[in-house]
Amino acid sequence: MSDPDIIVVGAGIIGVACALQLARQGRQVLVVDPQEPGMGASYGNAGHLATEQVFPIADLSILKRLPGMLLDPMGPLRLDWKYLPHALPWFVRLLLNLRPANYQRTVAGIRALNEGSLGAWQRLLHSIGRSELLREDGSLLVFERADSREALNALQQRMQQQQVPVAFWSGDAIRGAVPQLSDNIQGGLFFPGTGHFLDPYHVVCELVRAARASGVQFLKRQVLDGRVDAQGISLSTDQEPLSARQVLIACGAHSAKLTAALTGKKVPLDTERGYHLMLPNEHHRLPFAVTSLERKFIMTPMTDGLRLAGTVEFAGLDRPANMERAWQLHRLSKGLFREDLSAEGATPWMGFRPSLPDSLPVIDRVCDGKVLLAFGHQHLGLTQAAVTAEWVGELARGGQAPSLAPYRLDRF
Repeated sequence: MSDPDIIVVGAGIIGVACALQLARQGRQVLVVDPQEPGMGASYGNAGHLATEQVFPIADLSILKRLPGMLLDPMGPLRLDWKYLPHALPWFVRLLLNLRPANYQRTVAGIRALNEGSLGAWQRLLHSIGRSELLREDGSLLVFERADSREALNALQQRMQQQQVPVAFWSGDAIRGAVPQLSDNIQGGLFFPGTGHFLDPYHVVCELVRAARASGVQFLKRQVLDGRVDAQGISLSTDQEPLSARQVLIACGAHSAKLTAALTGKKVPLDTERGYHLMLPNEHHRLPFAVTSLERKFIMTPMTDGLRLAGTVEFAGLDRPANMERAWQLHRLSKGLFREDLSAEGATPWMGFRPSLPDSLPVIDRVCDGKVLLAFGHQHLGLTQAAVTAEWVGELARGGQAPSLAPYRLDRF
């Protein structure tokens, strides 16, 4: 193995996209992860290019929902009561960030990343000759109850205020485009500036292939600790130590410990545990991603079937997965289609989505440029990976990515 001049810690979609970008800039790049590339949260995300999601998952109504979050193990937003003492400081910070000025800064920060996401993905996939992995055919948010129309209208207005392309579709228009959906669908919002990936894990694999061809090396190893010295950085691992001139921390929900070791900054990073259920016999139900307003989950058509996803659970990194939450997604789908979805051969999954209390990632260069940071993208990691890689490439060059102030480490 040749000596790297930059080590990327994390082989998810963010780390791999950044590694490819850095290699193309002439850097000697080593990617380190205890798992094979793409086997963390990047393996099982919803596959939706969610450029329309410019608002945080939480608003002030979370206070009213807190009892249900604690008591309903199958609810769309779940807080494990055993995890509450650990999560409480994080939730306090989340609530503080819902104050009007803070909330608007969050929305502006998410929007700035999302507005650049589709173009960045187009450039990245074209550069590796795999543009067909992304379907740019929009997505749909549907509602079933007449009393939901007011909430949908309010959401449409808020989206338009943020310059998010959106159009109202009647129930008949929806069934004309998606005839498998039931007559219960009253209408919905169509987002033309979105899309979906046919297989998120395959996207990572194709980026890994391109990265290897550009000289990137991959090492399956656990990083335990690190320090900054005069020469650069040194990392201790579960085997021999590693060193380089620079490091990029891009290991998602596992980034806090190494960030603290290298920078001295304690980051309030938690995890939104996300679940999916893959239905292998449902290949032709939907032409694009469809989300239910009332049922609060998304259905994305993929090469291997139909993926149901979208629940959020706060229970930390150590508690075992509650796969009943994944199977609950199939129960939620009942009544959305003219004929119920088949769960034969279905496979459940759970992954950790890294989340900070202001719903913005950390993208920064610190420690005299020796430490680069790209983590905390919550449920928008896939959406924002390509644009993040472009920004990290600029940071590694010593330049300035566009308007990085909302994402800097020193905001904490």
